[in-house]
Amino acid sequence: MSIPPPPGNQRPQDPYGPPPANGPRAYGPYGPVGRPYGTPVSVNALAVAALVLGVLCFLPAAGLVLGLIALWQIRRSGQSGRGLAIAGSVLSAVGIVLWGIVLATGAASEVWEGVKDGARGDGVLSLEKGDCFDAPGGLEGDTYDVDRVPCEGRHDGEVFAVVTLPGGAFPGEGEITDVAGEKCYALQDQYAMDTWAVPADVEVYYLLPSRTSWRFGDRAITCLFGDTEAGLKLTGSLRADPTTLDTDQVVLLSTANALDTALREEPVKPPEADLAAHRAWAGQVHDVLGEQIEALRGHSWPAGARKPLAGLVEDMEDAREEWRRASTAPDADTYFTHYDKAYGSVDGPATITARKALGLAATPPASGEDGEGSSEAQV
Repeated sequence: MSIPPPPGNQRPQDPYGPPPANGPRAYGPYGPVGRPYGTPVSVNALAVAALVLGVLCFLPAAGLVLGLIALWQIRRSGQSGRGLAIAGSVLSAVGIVLWGIVLATGAASEVWEGVKDGARGDGVLSLEKGDCFDAPGGLEGDTYDVDRVPCEGRHDGEVFAVVTLPGGAFPGEGEITDVAGEKCYALQDQYAMDTWAVPADVEVYYLLPSRTSWRFGDRAITCLFGDTEAGLKLTGSLRADPTTLDTDQVVLLSTANALDTALREEPVKPPEADLAAHRAWAGQVHDVLGEQIEALRGHSWPAGARKPLAGLVEDMEDAREEWRRASTAPDADTYFTHYDKAYGSVDGPATITARKALGLAATPPASGEDGEGSSEAQV
């Protein structure tokens, strides 16, 4: 007689006994023990992150580490995502190799320079002292893009200085413009020392960093010469410094430019309104003349220039004495008497003769040609 099974759905007894503890995973009628059939298997989150970093090539070292950790977790937990972890690890490893090549060859800096150039304008950031260039719309038009050209031919501008501003927050257009005016005018005579050789219609311009280009590291003020007449261009270089002049020419021009710098410091108010300021200024000019006279006397001039230079020194001595008297003038009328006599020797016949003897420009600039008008172009 058969005995019926007890009521309820019971699992039949395994005639071979329970599986060993260290044997293969036990399976029941519903799949693996502990996970009912149909339950979804979770994807390892680190495997997904490793794949994303590997595809984007962003922080490849982190992507590789995450991929290896994900593989270790998947082996222990049974999660899915092994293929994702492997792909992320491989892509991250490739990314590490590529970054190493980029850094070793300097390609990263070239890419960054390209970003900056795009923010300010192609070619502008690459301009250096002595470069000549053309701008699409001239200096009064589009200066976002410039092309370097030989200085011997016709061109829109010639760079005579590049001033680098300090870092920090963008100082504002007004402050940058003020700095450009101060620095560029102070540097123009160092590049074009023979100021008499600069054409009357040539003026100082400057290219300035914009707020946008500042964010990409642009700190350069580009000082340049350009023609003030619309549509006209420069021809030939205006450079006249120790790289293009001989020692005798440099000595004479240095003394002349030092005196011109002192004369430009004349007080704004007339002597009738501020005689004390004018007397102090006259004393400064007197001192500068003394220094320059000593420089001319101490230089060994070529035979053909000795007599002309001696005549120039005599004129400078006479002028120095007049500036001394002006510095002690008791009233404005007396001051003007010595002032006019002192200025009478500036750029006079002795100066012209000395310049001719040294092969320099011998035509004095017309009155008013050395004004300080300027133009700017923000790029």
